Amino acid sequence: MMAKRRKGLSERHKKILEVLERYQSDVGYPPSIREIGKETNISSTSVVNYYLNQLEEDGYIERDRKVSRGVRLIKTLAGPIQSAAEKVQTALEELINVPVIGRIVASEPVQVPSSDFAYYDPDSSVQIASNLLSTGDKKEDLFALEVEGDSMIDAMVNDGDIVVMKRAQDAQNGEMVAVWLTDKDETTLKYFFKENGGVRLQPANPTMQPIIVDNPQAVQVQGKVVMVIRQMENSVN
Repeated sequence: MMAKRRKGLSERHKKILEVLERYQSDVGYPPSIREIGKETNISSTSVVNYYLNQLEEDGYIERDRKVSRGVRLIKTLAGPIQSAAEKVQTALEELINVPVIGRIVASEPVQVPSSDFAYYDPDSSVQIASNLLSTGDKKEDLFALEVEGDSMIDAMVNDGDIVVMKRAQDAQNGEMVAVWLTDKDETTLKYFFKENGGVRLQPANPTMQPIIVDNPQAVQVQGKVVMVIRQMENSVN
């Protein structure tokens, strides 16, 4: 008579996997056969071995029967477990190099080329984690600028910080943007507001006055701030 084929994992299989995962996470080494039995209310070590053999056949664990704790969890109910090397590789793959293409003034606007968007040094870049970006942000649309000035200090943007920008040609009210004032050939970093038929470029510094531009065509948005990299704290906000 042929043995009845198993269909999936039983509750006992799942409980054993949960014990193995908990030990690996909390203790750092595998449980013994007796510890598995105690945690899953299985009194017989042979029964524990029976279930472990099936989990090995199904690719959830690897076993070294020469040692007492020779059970290694390689897959959980959620999926395969990454090795340390695989985790490092995944982390490296998730890092994005963003070119630092120049400087942007966060004070009174200054004339180009002091904040020249066209400047690009291929050796200058910052690395950011891709999971910090919004879903719609594409890495090819990103660039970074070094901030000069203190008009945005209340927005946690200080002199010397790096702002990561997303290329854009328009902005919504309240967004922090890099703009080029075409009539003055000047650039600046400010909050953007359309109002009264013109544009208000608002600093985040109570000691400074907003820049009012009556002709909205003279304000060309170059990009929107998506991330700030603090210089001194070496952290991302």
